[in-house]
Amino acid sequence: MSLLGLIGKKRRGLRLTDGDIGAFIKGVTAGALPDYQIAALLMAICFAGLDSDETLSLTLHMAHSGKTLDLSSLPGVKADKHSTGGVGDKTTLIVAPLAAACGLTVAKLSGRGLGHTGGTVDKLESVPGLQTALTTSQFLAVVQKTGVCVAAQSADLAPADRVLYELRDVTGTVESIPLIAASVMSKKLAAGADCILLDVKCGDGAFMKTPADAQTLADTMVSIGRGAGRSCRAIVSPMDTPLGHAVGNALEVTEAVEVLRGRGPADLIECCLELTEGLLALARERSGAAYPSARAKLADGSALRKLSEMLSAQGGDVSVLTRGFPPAPFIREVLSDKSGELARADAEAVGVAAGLLGAGRSRKGDPVDVSAGVLLRKKPGDAVTAGEPLYELHTSAEAALPAAEALLREHILIH
Repeated sequence: MSLLGLIGKKRRGLRLTDGDIGAFIKGVTAGALPDYQIAALLMAICFAGLDSDETLSLTLHMAHSGKTLDLSSLPGVKADKHSTGGVGDKTTLIVAPLAAACGLTVAKLSGRGLGHTGGTVDKLESVPGLQTALTTSQFLAVVQKTGVCVAAQSADLAPADRVLYELRDVTGTVESIPLIAASVMSKKLAAGADCILLDVKCGDGAFMKTPADAQTLADTMVSIGRGAGRSCRAIVSPMDTPLGHAVGNALEVTEAVEVLRGRGPADLIECCLELTEGLLALARERSGAAYPSARAKLADGSALRKLSEMLSAQGGDVSVLTRGFPPAPFIREVLSDKSGELARADAEAVGVAAGLLGAGRSRKGDPVDVSAGVLLRKKPGDAVTAGEPLYELHTSAEAALPAAEALLREHILIH
């Protein structure tokens, strides 16, 4: 059937067969289909939806549209976790080495930030010398040596997803849950892990704004993972307020190291422990092996050592973990103009402010200022006195400070 026929079929609410979907993805990958017809089918899917079989079929064809990673040469249970995107979400920097310290093999491919949410690759590249663009053999060698590696996704992994995502981004079809699920899971399946833990963010600072939508996305992705023979579960976590206190690349690495030293914000610590224990539970189900508790490995310093080993193996200057990062040239405090209790720290506003300061990018390929970002000096529920700092702004561009401060002040709510 022609693509035009598939558009009409889905527009009428009919099911697409596995053959239909396979032909579509083959054409997308080969560049043989016009963008306007691909976009039309994506829009039809947004309106008519996909059932569970269609969604699994789409995901599998996308996952196999390019190279897939074979992790069979690596020992033990191979684990991966994925967050759907949040503000201050530096959990991978903590969970990956913590899970490795507990005995899992963590082979993870991550992305860069875009819009108001940060990206793990940008955070890692705050470390001087660190390489995230690894060949498959380099990636596997780091995992073999240290038990953990976090690298950038290569262009030949699930290439159909890249084409579809770029079109979804400019055609108003990003928010379709089956398309989101297929996009995320095609990359996870292509990356080859045995166990996949999904952290689905929910709230003002997340793509899923309501608990119902977040749970639907979580259930859809878990169904895909299990249908593909992987051990998979999802956790829905809040994203109305930034996670932890730091938002911005080097600032978040610093906070992650603090957590691995047994310090740091309670909300971040508990989130990371829940995610790591979720991975360990999946590994136990798959292998029957016993693993130490994540809390014990966080306390004994072995997770911090794993992070240091990983960064070093990827060419990073690990002395930055002890001496710290150079401070931003310009730092400004945003002071409270009244006393009371802070009722809100809007995650999306903080993420956008960090982007204005240089921590993010509005277009792929834009450079980021690794020193830029926002530190939350107060979190919702904290008592505030007039004149106390609520936020601390960090940037290399002094001219960006007024706009970032004005945006944050618009969203300050003190009772």
